[in-house]
Amino acid sequence: MAESNDPRRRHYLAALGIEEWLPRGPALAPAAAPAAGDPAWQQLAEEVARCTRCELYRTRTRPVLGVGDRRAQWLVVGEAPGAEEDRQGEPFVGRAGQLLDAMLRAIGLARGRNVYIANILKSRPPGNRDPAPAEVAACLPYLERQIELIRPRLILAVGRIAMQNLLDTQSSLGRMRGQVHAFGGLKTPVIVTYHPAYLLRKPEDKRKAWEDLKFARTVFAGLA
Repeated sequence: MAESNDPRRRHYLAALGIEEWLPRGPALAPAAAPAAGDPAWQQLAEEVARCTRCELYRTRTRPVLGVGDRRAQWLVVGEAPGAEEDRQGEPFVGRAGQLLDAMLRAIGLARGRNVYIANILKSRPPGNRDPAPAEVAACLPYLERQIELIRPRLILAVGRIAMQNLLDTQSSLGRMRGQVHAFGGLKTPVIVTYHPAYLLRKPEDKRKAWEDLKFARTVFAGLA
């Protein structure tokens, strides 16, 4: 974790429009046990690359499996690739990705260290429309396999679409904030917050997102 007088930390917090906050404990727990090896990831990547389970394969440029630490204790889950993600093959790039990176760094995390980032969908919906139910049904098993391989200690769901599909609910994001939810047979804790793209459109909600991040960090610190 950067020290409180680190100008980089102040920059990350400024991106969220909030005052500096000093945590009581470390952001990271002791390292998790090694994740499944490269062959399982390679097989998954190949399956996603040749997937034709839904019609999105016809319009995508590149599949977007995910990026980050495969032994991560934090998993960030978004909605679907956008135009730039479709071009680069990596989730959360561009302005939304920069804001997500700032959000993570503000609580002592980084894209390449103890965090893995993925989406509900691995292919971009045309025009960045919301994913169709059939598309989610076709693609969610890939994310479930990623979770099995990574075995994160906490999932941060960013945005309504990610939250509703991970938790199988139609509740609003506002009603689900500030609570610990659970995903899958392992009952992995899930915390929900706003999508960075939404925060770029509605910067007045950045303070709420900051409260969510502090809550997620507190929950993580208390996990056995």
